[in-house]
Amino acid sequence: MLSHKLLWSAVLGACACVPLKAYSWGERAHSLIDSTAINALPDDGPTYLKKQVSLIADSASVPDSWRAASEPFSKMAEDPNHGWFREQSAFLKTIPRSRVAFILALYREHERLEALGSPEAKRMNVRWAGTLPYAVVEGYEHLVADMRAIREAQAAGHDSSALQTDTAFMVAWMGHYVADGSQPLHVTIHHDGWVGPNPHHYTRDHNVHGRFESDYVEMINLTERDVQQHLAPLGHQSGDVFDLVLAYLAQSHRDVETVYALDQSGALKDPQNKAARHLVYERTAAAAAMLRDLVYRAWRESALPPETSAQPDPADPESPGYDSASGTVPAARSPSLPPSVRPPPAG
Repeated sequence: MLSHKLLWSAVLGACACVPLKAYSWGERAHSLIDSTAINALPDDGPTYLKKQVSLIADSASVPDSWRAASEPFSKMAEDPNHGWFREQSAFLKTIPRSRVAFILALYREHERLEALGSPEAKRMNVRWAGTLPYAVVEGYEHLVADMRAIREAQAAGHDSSALQTDTAFMVAWMGHYVADGSQPLHVTIHHDGWVGPNPHHYTRDHNVHGRFESDYVEMINLTERDVQQHLAPLGHQSGDVFDLVLAYLAQSHRDVETVYALDQSGALKDPQNKAARHLVYERTAAAAAMLRDLVYRAWRESALPPETSAQPDPADPESPGYDSASGTVPAARSPSLPPSVRPPPAG
């Protein structure tokens, strides 16, 4: 039987033979975001991942290969994970702490709009609202569980190398959605050309998406050094993870019109344009910082015992807060972590 590492290497090799359609940050940006994040992990973090950095970076775009029409079940489930069209959920006062509850809320709004005869009903659904923050936080929790298993294996004197490779895959998987979330056109209904009222006469050309995230990234020959130079200090180590991810996506949304204005001015055809370069640097660095922070935080959280008492059994209809429509209990807020003991900075 193939080991986990050999099996995953075989999967990557097969994917490398199939060209990936550009659905999100191009392969260059996705890869550089992942490698920058892993190489920036603190010395008291999961440094074993640095030995897996090539595997993680090389697999950064694999989730996009799960979105081909040739695999329709996979595509239906996967497509929403790559976007968060914030305008579509503006009707909600609070974003539900459950993927299923969010989907049901969208459906109820769809029914309301349909009853009014509104054309907006056609896109008031999970595909055209997106589930990106749920994908990130679900991936984060998978990572915590895998890292906890690594700690347990090591404490028992067992080989944890296969589990370490599993977590490298999980980092690449979660990292893909983190990276998508830093691209402004992944967090708006204007993802593939401006839609609706257009007072500034922005382009409605679907190719604007690729012009920014792939063509321009290649044009300026983005490097890991470019991303690293704009990396923020370690953060996101306190507060609720879901709330932090939502705030991160809101920050990306502030640059939606910036992308369109740059395109309108011709900046995305000029590799020397400072504003366009800065936006690419800042957005890719934001993704790398967020991924680094989540990986480091997951490692710290994995050292804590599972918070079983903080979360009622979501499958028990008698649990406090049980929602019969979604069949679950909304997720509890993230556990508090003890202050991190960090080595002093070099120099």
